[in-house]
Amino acid sequence: MGRKKKTLHDYAAEFTDLAVKRHLIEHRESAETSVVETLYCKSCELPMRVRRDRILEHLASGRHYRNRRLIKQHVSRAPLLLSTGADLGGSLPVTLDSSLLPQPSFILPSNLCSTSISTSASYNMVPSPTSYHHQPLISVHPNPISSTTNINSGREDHSPSTSSTHPSSFGAIHIRNPSMSSKHTNQRLIISEASNSVLPGGAAGTYSNSLGNNIGLAVFGVGHGSKALLKSLTEEKGCFLYYIVEDQLAEVERAFSDELLVKTRVVREQDTDLVFNDQRVSGVIICSPPEVASVIVLDALRAGKAVLCEKLLSIDRQTAEACFDEADRYGKPLVCGFYKRFDPALQFLYKKVRENRELGRIQRISTVSRTYPSASLKHLKTSGGIFYNTAVFDIDIISWLLGESAPDTIFSLGHSFCPDMAALKDADTVAISMKFASGAIVSLDISQHCTKSCDQRLEVHGSQGSLRIDNQNPLGIIENGTLAHLYSQTRDERYQEAYRELFRHFLRIIKGKERPAVTKEQYICAIQVAAAAEQSWQNGSAVDLRNEAVDVSIIKTEIL
Repeated sequence: MGRKKKTLHDYAAEFTDLAVKRHLIEHRESAETSVVETLYCKSCELPMRVRRDRILEHLASGRHYRNRRLIKQHVSRAPLLLSTGADLGGSLPVTLDSSLLPQPSFILPSNLCSTSISTSASYNMVPSPTSYHHQPLISVHPNPISSTTNINSGREDHSPSTSSTHPSSFGAIHIRNPSMSSKHTNQRLIISEASNSVLPGGAAGTYSNSLGNNIGLAVFGVGHGSKALLKSLTEEKGCFLYYIVEDQLAEVERAFSDELLVKTRVVREQDTDLVFNDQRVSGVIICSPPEVASVIVLDALRAGKAVLCEKLLSIDRQTAEACFDEADRYGKPLVCGFYKRFDPALQFLYKKVRENRELGRIQRISTVSRTYPSASLKHLKTSGGIFYNTAVFDIDIISWLLGESAPDTIFSLGHSFCPDMAALKDADTVAISMKFASGAIVSLDISQHCTKSCDQRLEVHGSQGSLRIDNQNPLGIIENGTLAHLYSQTRDERYQEAYRELFRHFLRIIKGKERPAVTKEQYICAIQVAAAAEQSWQNGSAVDLRNEAVDVSIIKTEIL
């Protein structure tokens, strides 16, 4: 027996936003009436095509999300009036030629005019960009829309119609919109949903809905993300940002330009299913802190998305292993944001040390990582503290340069010069010493405090020479013995190229050109060494990683 065909009522039971509605239709020739059932979107007042892909596409569209939000905010909407040419009134039946009667599964747009919203929450109304062209279906005379107190209010609706092409003889459909009055002055751009053309009353300009081979992306946790990574996300060609998932809309405004926000939809964390169900999204960038990142990572992988996690997946070994295992199970790449590996200076150093062996046997490595500006207390608390927010990235670099997974012995000293940090039972300045099986001795100087400019240096000493990476600035001037600073550089500015290369690495992985640079074993090793360094600081004694097991979860429970 074949599979039972789903009825309209089955779809209505599956999707809470849908219902079955009956329409009374009078046939002009026979003067008889008949009842037609349609699948109906309650939020948008639209009949739906009885196809699962079309339903999911509509539920993920900007128009549906906007209308659902407007209903929640108790904003009245205009009634939908259908006629064959003239305004017949909402109470009269629709009269159609029976030969032109469409199937029950058709879609009629209910409102092509964007609504002005004066608060910053209007970002949640921003629809997804169109992904395909559609034919002109309707004749529309919208009212001009003006901006309100917020320049980002009343954004244009670029969302595609979820209907298929109707016969041109179906008749004109007239949509009556309520009159809108406000104190605004300048008009907004109005885009025809049917033809993507600029309608009268709008500013000049068009938006192309042809994305070609661009990779569809979504970003989570903008408020915790690196400015350098977010900048790379907006500047890199070959990709398109469909969604921004962030509850704090002020953070979105600070991170992205108004031009980008017009084309990108902003949703809250409670609506992440819209992102995961959208087949246009191929990759997800997660900037959230480790305590919540792992949940998003697992959901994204199970939805068939490639994942770039800017910070740590998790500080718990079992959770991190589960993320990598899910990536293998679903055949999707998981990229860890160990951004320093992609810094051009460190890439050059790696080739000298590892590939060409120009320095001979490595004897000593020392690093200095002092952050400017200082990370906020809230950020440090959610990121796991100085050992997981800063030191772990240098630990990864050391293992990468030496080609050794973990040191034999590790010893740490630390202090909290900031009283607020002491209250969190964390340090703001630490010195970490390590000895590897090869005999190499490593020292890490880590601090959350640095005045006027970040301090990022690294030295490698080998049996046949040494190499050093000094602080970098656009002037190319090294300042010694003076109090004045010629150039102030933040950490994001220092590692802008590193983040750009990390993001390009992610795009190449999605295209199948590369494999993730950081493996599961390398990630697990980095967080274990960071946990051992923290344990040494707490206990005041060295940790022998050859003989002792480090329980990451116990350590972080004591600190936080």
